[in-house]
Amino acid sequence: IVIIGALSFFVWAHHMYVSGMNPWFGFFFATTTLIIAVPTAIKVYNWILTLWRGNIRLNLPMLFSLAFILTFVNGGITGLFLGNVIVDVPLSDTYFVVAHFHYVLLTGAVFALMAAVYYWLPKWTGHMYDERLGKIHFWLSTIAANVLFFPQHFLGLAGMPRRIPDYNIQFADFNMISSIGGFAYGLTQLLFVYIVIKCALGGKKSKAKSWEGARGLEWTVPSPAPFHTFETPPKIRKEMLENG
Repeated sequence: IVIIGALSFFVWAHHMYVSGMNPWFGFFFATTTLIIAVPTAIKVYNWILTLWRGNIRLNLPMLFSLAFILTFVNGGITGLFLGNVIVDVPLSDTYFVVAHFHYVLLTGAVFALMAAVYYWLPKWTGHMYDERLGKIHFWLSTIAANVLFFPQHFLGLAGMPRRIPDYNIQFADFNMISSIGGFAYGLTQLLFVYIVIKCALGGKKSKAKSWEGARGLEWTVPSPAPFHTFETPPKIRKEMLENG
């Protein structure tokens, strides 16, 4: 993470290859962009190897976490193409960039946030959410997000520019597919809002330790946590320190 943060100060101009900069600067920033892919890939291996030989339960937090890794990697791979000056020049300001950016930030970051919300929701509200509705939300979100953004790679490769009020008829089919995915994804999030509200208002009571294997002081107090979480200093057991 430290290496990624340090190298981030030397990659910013990979957004500016077509701004008229000196080509030698372009090749410098292309090199740093490819170098930063190495610690980023190590971070992805870190996530995957954390799961290795684990006793995995495919509940909602885990499903969204796995979807995050897959979609984030897809966005990162397309970023490698755009980091190359020769490839980026014809693809700059096309829908290929839109697809890359949103695979990283929407299907990537938002899926990670969804995993966190579903993980902490029982602790926040004191109730377990509806698992069946949650999995419907997961699958609809995953499918709709890919229907929304995956066709945009082909639009960009075909030369469709961003930020235009109208486009050539040759792009109509992929735009229609992408629009269907966009509306489907947006409507699906209404289901997410309903799940959260339903969980907050009632449902099956959540235990103090909502998840098997959950460790830490927050899982030793009732759900939801009392106003004053600890009236007296808590005791730190050895296994808490060993398992984070």
